[in-house]
Order: sequence, then structure tokens, then C-alpha cells
Amino acid sequence: MAPNENTNEDLEEELEEEEPSEEIIEEVEVEEDEKELDAEKELDRLRFHYRGYTLEELKKMNMDQFIQLLPARARRSLKRGLPPRQKKLLERLRRAYRAKKRGKDLITRTHVRDMIIFPDFVGLKIGVYNGRIYEIIDIKPEMVGHYLGEFSLTRKRVSHGSPGIGATRSSKYVPLK
Repeated sequence: MAPNENTNEDLEEELEEEEPSEEIIEEVEVEEDEKELDAEKELDRLRFHYRGYTLEELKKMNMDQFIQLLPARARRSLKRGLPPRQKKLLERLRRAYRAKKRGKDLITRTHVRDMIIFPDFVGLKIGVYNGRIYEIIDIKPEMVGHYLGEFSLTRKRVSHGSPGIGATRSSKYVPLK
């Protein structure tokens, strides 16, 4: 056997004698801390934010601070003041919010499609009239700052069927495929 060659037994003995250095342990701890920070950042990214604010922060804001976050059109309409029909709806929605805290789930029906959705509305159910029926809308955080009418479409897609019994000769024509 050559003097430079090590046997498997010698290598095993050397590995057993060596203990992990403190530097390696510190590096592992730092990596674990970085992973925890990355996980927190990822969770924060997945949480709802409106213009950099969480839903809880939006609910704590007063009306003037929230208005400054809205787009220009909504900001202008709120600065001019709410019309009586929107004030009435706002009061009814606040009553529904208080009832929801007590455990009742009320549906507030309204014709006011131009009402801006505030953070206080999140979790409520609102029936918005679309010209034919009241469409029930469950308010989610992503809807904050939009109008109620955006979620209750007034037009339905038309899907034409085949010609009926009283159809004219020209409308009965169906081309072969």
C-alpha cells in the first residue's frame, strides 16, 4: 500500500473526529431566518392591498383619507357630497353591517348602481337591480373603489336558436357544414 493512500477506515475515522464548525451552524440559522422572512413577504403579497394599504388600514381611515386614494372620477363625485338616495343606502348598509356582527345575514336591495364600494361594505350581500331582477352581489375586498353597477350587468348575451314554426322561407335556410 502506498503511503499517500487512505483506506475507507481512515476516512471514516477522520470524518467522525471532525465536528461541524460554528460558522456552518450560523450560516444554516441565517438561511432559516431568510426563509421565514421570504414566507412572511409572500403571505403579505397574497393579502389584499388597495393602493398599498391593507383592508384593516382602509377601515380605520376616515372618509377624507380614503377619498384621496380613489381614482379621479370617484374622488370628484364623493367630494361633491352624496345625494340623498346614496345617503339612504349607506345608512341601510351600515345597519346590515351591524346585523352581520350580531349573526344575521341581511340582503340589502337597491336601485343605486352608482354607489362607490367602501371598505366597510366588505362581506355584505347587496341586491343590485339590473333592470329586470336584483342580482345578489357578495362584496369582496377586490371590489373596493368600484361602483355597484359594475357587478350587475344590464345586458345579457343573445344566443339565437334554430328557426321556429312561423319563420319565413328565407330565415329557415341553414347552410350545410
